[in-house]
Amino acid sequence: MSGGAGSGGGPAVFLVGGGWDESVADVVHGPFLRAAAARSRRGAGAVPRILCVLVDEGDGAGEFGRYDAALRRAGACTPVPLLLPVGERFDAGALPGDALGVEDAEDAEDVDGVFVCGGPTPAFQEAFASGTGELLAARGLPYAGFSAGAVVAARDAVVGGWLVDGVPVCPPDAAEDLEEVEVRPGLGLVPFGVDVHAAQWGTSGRLAAVVAGGRLAHGVAVDENTVVEVADGRARVAGLGRAHSMRPAPGGGVVARSHGHGESFAVAR
Repeated sequence: MSGGAGSGGGPAVFLVGGGWDESVADVVHGPFLRAAAARSRRGAGAVPRILCVLVDEGDGAGEFGRYDAALRRAGACTPVPLLLPVGERFDAGALPGDALGVEDAEDAEDVDGVFVCGGPTPAFQEAFASGTGELLAARGLPYAGFSAGAVVAARDAVVGGWLVDGVPVCPPDAAEDLEEVEVRPGLGLVPFGVDVHAAQWGTSGRLAAVVAGGRLAHGVAVDENTVVEVADGRARVAGLGRAHSMRPAPGGGVVARSHGHGESFAVAR
């Protein structure tokens, strides 16, 4: 799909760079919850039901508990867990219905937003089959991605790696068990590449290298405890950190602009 659901005409997309600072839970997660509540078919004042998608590496219930608490801290909501075993695909075509793996089919039918959690980014990319982004956009559900969930929202997802042609571009601890940086098909909900934990993990260098190398026309690296809301051709930043927008520079390299709380920048439609 060209552009993406959040870049013009579709539901908003919320990209969270990670982080668990309780003092900004409402700032980071509140806009998504309010968008989901506004979309709810149960009428004004309804408590939104949020489908939380998590790749389960063995402690899915415990990990879901962290997101459940963070979302409830941000506002009234009912998170509904969807725990995908590693290697299992998310079937957006099954929404609504018990084929999703949600124990109560009514839980899946009535969700007002999709929240894709953090975890092993390559596994999250593999969990979303081709066409999933179009199906989610067609349903009109607001989408929020936390860490890995933010990365896979992109049309072209920077799933990991720390080397470009053997040259280090970020710390190896941020490599997601990959060596060379890999860009794989994402959901296409936003038209730019996304990296996360930018200031905390030093991933801005990885994204800059991918943009400079011509593999992305635009990239956005998001700090922890920071959200980028993408809607109507604009990306709006909120939270404690910054979003670093990178585009190719004339003659080579990249032009990077850093945006803080309350600032915004244009994105392609």
